Parts: sequence; C-alpha cells; structure tokens
Amino acid sequence: MEKERFTMLLLEPGEIFFEDYSVQMRAIEPLFPEQREWIDGRLKLCSKSLVFVNNDFIQPLIKIQLKETISVEQYNSEDNIEGCNNMLNIQCKQYVEMLEKNVLAPYKFIHKNATFQFCFNYAKIENCLPQMLQLLRAATLPTAEQNAMIMTIVHSRQSRVSFDTSWLEDLYETVVLEIQANKVLPLVVNPGRVLLTTSRLYFQPYNNMDQHPVLKIQLKDISSIIQRRFLLRQVGLEIKWQKQPDGKIEYLFLSLNNQNDRDELHRKLLDQSAVSLETVPQNQMTMRWQNGSLSNYDYLLYINSLADRTFHDLTQYPVIPWIIKDYTSATLDLDNPDIYRDLSKPIGALEPTRLERLKERYSEMLEPKFLYGSHYSAPGFVLFYLVRKYPQYMLCLQNGRFDHPDRMFNSVADVWKNVLVNMSDFKELIPEFYDTNNGGDFLVNSYGIDFGYRHDGTKIGDVQLPPWAEGPSDFIQKLRNALESDYVSKNLHHWIDLIFGYKQRGIEAEKADNLFFHLCYEGAVDLDTIRDINDRHGLEVQIMEFGQIPKQVFTLPHPKRLIPIIDTLQTATLTVSDVTDLNEKSLISDSIHLSEFLTFQSHKEGVCCITVTNKGTYDEILSVGHDGMFKLYSIKDKKPTRSVSLSSLPLSSCISYYTASSHNILVVGSWDNTLIFYDIEFGRTIDTLQAHEDAVSCLAWSPTRQIIISGSWDCTAKVWRSYVSGPKIKPSEYFIAQLDHDSKITCIDISSNEMLLISGTEDGELFLWSMDNYNLQFTVKGHTGKVNTMTFDPECKSIISCAEDQTLNIIDIHTSTQIYHTSLEHEALTLKWNGMLLLIGDSIGNISLWKFPEAAFLSKIHCHDGPLFTIAITTNNSMIITGGKDRKVIVWECKKK
Repeated sequence: MEKERFTMLLLEPGEIFFEDYSVQMRAIEPLFPEQREWIDGRLKLCSKSLVFVNNDFIQPLIKIQLKETISVEQYNSEDNIEGCNNMLNIQCKQYVEMLEKNVLAPYKFIHKNATFQFCFNYAKIENCLPQMLQLLRAATLPTAEQNAMIMTIVHSRQSRVSFDTSWLEDLYETVVLEIQANKVLPLVVNPGRVLLTTSRLYFQPYNNMDQHPVLKIQLKDISSIIQRRFLLRQVGLEIKWQKQPDGKIEYLFLSLNNQNDRDELHRKLLDQSAVSLETVPQNQMTMRWQNGSLSNYDYLLYINSLADRTFHDLTQYPVIPWIIKDYTSATLDLDNPDIYRDLSKPIGALEPTRLERLKERYSEMLEPKFLYGSHYSAPGFVLFYLVRKYPQYMLCLQNGRFDHPDRMFNSVADVWKNVLVNMSDFKELIPEFYDTNNGGDFLVNSYGIDFGYRHDGTKIGDVQLPPWAEGPSDFIQKLRNALESDYVSKNLHHWIDLIFGYKQRGIEAEKADNLFFHLCYEGAVDLDTIRDINDRHGLEVQIMEFGQIPKQVFTLPHPKRLIPIIDTLQTATLTVSDVTDLNEKSLISDSIHLSEFLTFQSHKEGVCCITVTNKGTYDEILSVGHDGMFKLYSIKDKKPTRSVSLSSLPLSSCISYYTASSHNILVVGSWDNTLIFYDIEFGRTIDTLQAHEDAVSCLAWSPTRQIIISGSWDCTAKVWRSYVSGPKIKPSEYFIAQLDHDSKITCIDISSNEMLLISGTEDGELFLWSMDNYNLQFTVKGHTGKVNTMTFDPECKSIISCAEDQTLNIIDIHTSTQIYHTSLEHEALTLKWNGMLLLIGDSIGNISLWKFPEAAFLSKIHCHDGPLFTIAITTNNSMIITGGKDRKVIVWECKKK
C-alpha cells in the first residue's frame, strides 16, 4: 500500500529518491502527546527531504524538508524498542502532512518545531546516517550549489554501481553498451543505468520506485528513436516501442549526462540489426498533409515532435492554436469565417489596443527587447489546463498548493477573454482540446478535488463550457471539427510560420509582432559553457518558468493546404501511425504490373528520347538516339516502319504535334545546336533552325499555346512559335522569348495547365517561369548536382525533380519550399506520369513506381541493361514504352493490380 501512496510527485520537481528503510516512528512529547506509541512505516531518503509513509493509509505522510531541519543524529535511550538499537533523532522547524485519509488535497505545512524519532528495523544506522548528513549539508547551501552537490552525490553513487546482469533475459546476450542515464517523466527524474545488448535495451533504476526492478525492451519492438532537448541541453532520447503481448504503445524518455553519451547510445541503437524503425520517412508528412491524406491535428502533432515538443516533458509540451473565438453564442456555425481566430497573428497581436500598449513598452526598452513578457507554452500553463485530470502535478509544481480559485481554469470564455486583453497572458492551447479520444475528461473534476471557492462564493467544479457545447465530449468534438474545417486548412500554414517557421525569429518575427524574451529561443544561451553555478541555475529557472520557443523547423514560408481531409470530422482521432497504415493498405490496389510486349533494337547507340503519336485508331512510336537517327515503329504491325539519319551528331530530344492541316511534325533537338523540323507524313526534313550557340539538350511542347521551348547548354531556353506551313523557317519570325540561366540547361517541363514552365540546370538549380509573360517566378537550389529530370505534379501545385545527387525533391510552387526529400538507391534519369503513379527510370535500367500524393514507393521493375533514358505512354495508358543506353526500345503492357 505504501508504494502506491508515495510517488516522486510528492517531492520537489526533479528531486531524486534514493532509497527507503523499514522503520518505526514516534513524535516526541509535548507536541504529540497522543503519539506515545511507535508507528510502523517506511522512511524515504530523498535528495531534499525525508518522507515517512505510515502503514495506516488513513494517516498522512510526513515530509521533513532538509532545508527546514535543525539536526539529524543517532539517538540512544534506555526506552528504546526491544531489539531496536538503531535510533535516529530528527529536529525540524516545520514539517508537511500529505494525503491525509488518502485524499489528494493541498499539503498542510505545520510551522512549529518538532522532533521525530525513527527506529530502523533492518538497516544499520552507521550506514544510513552519513548519507543523510551529507544531504543535510547540501541543504544549507544556496539552491544552485545544493543542486550541484546533489548531482555530485548522485554521480558518486552511480559510479559505484553497475548493471546487475542477473536480470538479463538471455545470459548469452552480447553487451554493446552500459551507461548512466535518467528515466524522465513529467516533473520526475529517476537515475539508473542503461544496458544495451544485441537484442534488448534495459533500464535499471537505482531505487525501487519503478513498477519493475528492470525495464526490458526488445529491440525488434522499437518503432522510433528521437533525439530531444531536455532542460535546454541536447541530452534527451525518446524511444517508442510496442509492448508485447498486448501491443500497447509505450515510451521511454531518457536523459544522459552529456550530448556525447546521448549520441553514442543513439548511434549504437541504430547499429543493431534487430532495430527496425518505422519505414515511412518523416519528410513525407508535409506532402501528405498538404494533399489531404493527414489531418490538421495529426500534422500539428508531427511538427511539434520535429520541434522537440513531447508529452513526456512539461517544459516542451506540444502547443496547438486557439481556433474558435466565439464562446458566447448558443450555436456554432463552422461555415461562418467570423467565428475563427486570425491564424496569421500571434495570440498577443489579436487585440489591437493591447498590442499598441505592448509596442509602446517595447519602444522604451533597452536591448534585448521583447514584446511579450510571458509565453504561449510553459509547464504552469499546461497544468493550468490539466489540473483537474492531474492535480498531483500541480501540487508538485507549486510546492503543495493549488492556484488561487479565481486564477484557475474555470471558464473557457474567461480564459479566451483573458488571453486577448491581459498584458501578461498569451497562452495557446494544448492537444487535449482537440483529442476526441479523451472525451474532454480534463474539463471535469472527476476526483472531486476541493479547489476552494471563487470571490463570488462559487465552489470550483467542472470547467464552464460555452453555450454551444452540450458537454465536454461535444465541446472537444466541435473544436476538432473546427480545426479540420476548410477555413483552418486554408490558413493553418500562417500559424505554423509563426510558431515553427520563418516568422519565429529575426526580422520576420519583428514584422509579425512575434517577439519573446531572448532567453527562450533555442541557442540563445549554452548552459554547458556557464561555469558559475548560480548564474546557470538562475538562467535555468528563468527559462523553465517563462517557457521555450520550439526548435525552428522551417526557414521558408510553409506551403498551404491544398485539399481538406475527407471524412475525419465525425470519426475518432487517427494517429500518425494509423494514417500511415491506412495509406499503405490503399496503395496495394493502386500499383501496376508490366509485361514485355515488344522489343526493338534498331538504334546503333543509346535511345535518348521517345514520344508517341496517334494515327487513327492506333499509336505509333517515335525515337531518336545518340546515333543521330530517327526511328518510327508501328505497334499495330509490331515492327519498325521508318529509319532516317537526321544529324551526324547525337540527338538529345524530340516532340511531335499535328498542324491544322493534319501534318504530323517532328521537332528534334541536336548536339549541333539546331532544331530539326521533320514532316512525318511526307517523310522529309522541312528545315533546320540554328536555335542556340551550343547543343540543344531538351524540348517541351505547349499544345494550347502552340509553342516550342528549347533548352541548351548555352545557358538559355528559347520560346518558338510552332511551324505550320511553308518551305523555310526564319528565326526572327518564329522566335518569341529568351530565358537566361546561370549554367547549362539539362531539362524542362510545362505544367499540364500550361501556365508554368520549369527548367533545371547543370549546377542543381530550378527556375520557375510564367508562360503568360515569361517572367521568372523564383529560382531555388534544389540539388547538389546536375538536374536530370523534372515534372509538375498532376494538380500543378508542386515540382518533382531528380538529379545526379541521387535524391528526389518536391518543391511547393507557391512558396518555393521543399516539402519532400528522399534519397534514391540509384540515380534517376527520367520521370513520367501514369495517372497518380510516377514512373522513375534510373541509371541501372529500373522503373520504380511512386504513388502520389502518399509519397510511397510501390515496386521496382527491371527493364534495361544499363541506364534507362526515356519513358513514353500510349494515349489510352495501356502501354509504356522505354528506351535506354542498351539501344533497345521496349513496349510494355500495363495492367492495374
């Protein structure tokens, strides 16, 4: 029973519990004339206090704080208990009573001198007393020096203890690493040792407070390992695993002594072959959210995790925005934009009058200046919302007291009003406000805690909800519906920019009225370099109480949501892993199967470009190669029908189109700087246009605008009118515009709506141009090597590019932000869409199938012996044609699985 009553939350935040002893206790008369009898219980030795736990659960626990202790000494007396010669005498100026009648309530501080005697049943007083006296000496020091001395004691105790290998599940396990670490829970730190073997991770605490003497995690059950900050230092490691056999998800948050220890444990965990982490790369999540495959709620939790926010550390708790601003109406219309908070402004800038007053104060400040003297997330704010669900955390944080009844979370409307007008209240919300799984249980005083009475005599009970909410569960559901609404989906990226993105700091933060106290920003101070322990402690306390800005995740504007998520409003909350699992299942039916139908090998060198033209009821294949040859193939007749030498130098690219008079014109780019116009119907070269000053590397065709765009190694792209008729082509008559670049152009593509043109260069840059006026929209360094191939996504919202650096990137068109990045096994050379599947041809002859917008690789098909240069698809999507360095043109039948 005593283990259930005593928890480390009864101590100061972060206080360490060392060990406990079986004892009998009595208080000395005259203070306690009724306690002449000895009481059975246990004495807990902690770093800043001694706690006596009475075996009678009706009686209170007694905590003697060492800073209030006058003396601790061995006591010998003739009236000792029979057989007990281990007596301890403790005098104190005050003591604390907790959990009287086992009821969670504010602690009672007894402000009077008292003497307690403890008789140890088993332990030897000469073994216990030196440790107590050492901690008592530490308690006489200033707080910073006391903490330093306690950590010295802890490290000294840890260094004398090694992991008890008798707890190994398998004695033949190979030990990889043994290291000191702390298990971290909200407001609780429990020291111990970590042992990593080739099959398991063990944590053995130095005390007996944990449920099990040793925590055992099978490496094969671990699904994620994340490096995190803890108390402003890069020493945290969060491990997620699936507990067997019930499949429950569990977490272990460790803090190590320093960053080197943390990094070594992280590295060696990843080195173990038994560790297999979640396969969906995190960088896919932005694109999944953007395209409606992930809810706003789950995406915000994901970004919080990227920014070092975790449910296991109150100083870094996830932050979620206020969404609704109407808490007084009888009904809530989610289609009415007037009920929503402006997500483009920080909470402190929503009310103009208050903002002006804050700016006046800001203008009078000395550097470093700040607008907001409080923060949007701090441990006190988190527990402000959660005090009814976790009252023990608030008592721990506030030294055994709840907040004043009038300052508690009593009414949602009152809190919203306060964060709008109060000069020191800028707090946002926590995930619990949108988590439909908890049903709003944190809004209900389900434990019946006596929180006191407000100034008007009202007893504190459940949180007062707005009139439009039928109860806690309905309140949470409506908030969640609002979070997933079209309005929020269209504007959430603005808030992400403020909290996690480019408006978080610097000049953009100043423009956005988003400036906080300088010490709360990551990297503002390196605590490990501060030698004075008092200065360091002061900074720690200040930053912890004020709150911390999340780690900056995005440095460019965050892309906008494109598609609201479907069918999430009236269903239970999906976790990120749930969404991933659903996507993986749905992908199976979206794959395709290729079977070889025809193979042609008529080129003498590599096939560099293929296009398909429709002739009546069937398609014909056109190919050009590095041998300077143009080839024409009939799918219907299954044979080549034409072979023409167009140039003595290699050809690079080709397009074909029909004129108004039904002439099928082939345009070919050549390494001799020319564009070759060839009439397929008449089988003759119309003209050769000296288009560039260096080789033509790529071509694109705009059917609606009837224009040709050529890219060249001379660092220009040129826009040409299409040939219609006539014997000769005059450059001056056909030339429209020139688009200048900084290096050789390697590839170009036009969006399916023919509004945009993208060009890629040898130095890895991407250039986006408007097709209306040929103005440059933006340029971005997309790769570290030559861009091989690019394409727009089917919705023309983003650009997919691949390069020599063996990466696939996705760039958002509106913000030029990289929203996806992944490394490829082989260098990709060509891209082609087949519906929502992207076909990726690579340097060893494979086609990989990649599903959009889920950003998932489905399968891989080997097509050519050597690099695969080009892919084309027939008009009815029934066949795929590939060409490669092996001189083959292969026709594949395409069937959906």
